[in-house]
Amino acid sequence: MSSHQSSVTSAATTKRLKSELMSLMMANIKGITAFPESDNLYNWVGSIEGAPETVYSGLKYKIKITFPTDYPISAPKITFSTPIYHPNVDSDGNICLDILKEEWSAVYNVQTILLSLQSLLGEPNPASPLNGEAARLWENQSEYKKVLLGHYRENVSA
Repeated sequence: MSSHQSSVTSAATTKRLKSELMSLMMANIKGITAFPESDNLYNWVGSIEGAPETVYSGLKYKIKITFPTDYPISAPKITFSTPIYHPNVDSDGNICLDILKEEWSAVYNVQTILLSLQSLLGEPNPASPLNGEAARLWENQSEYKKVLLGHYRENVSA
């Protein structure tokens, strides 16, 4: 890519990210937040709360979002900063979610990604685990919740 193409892509990405930030702030959706970290529009921090009626209800997790310069052509890299016990998240916070990998589309935006992650908390895909123990335990929700809450208390300061 030439430096001219690179600067055009970067300008378009910056414009898109500013627009997405404004849309997300205006939508004010309960349980999800994201905003740029310091002055860098390509690095965001956010949070996701577990949806009601799920074992994650009442729990809040911090995430880190890093946007590539060719966003939205390429998917952002999203990791959980708060350690999380989940079938589709590994111990480093990496997430196994199809829309962040092979099913990525430029029509997705920060809001749809955050809502998908919130949904993933309560509806994991145990058939595609990054945490095998959590995936095996998922079928037994009462036992899963005990382990989950123990893990959460160990890793999140009150």
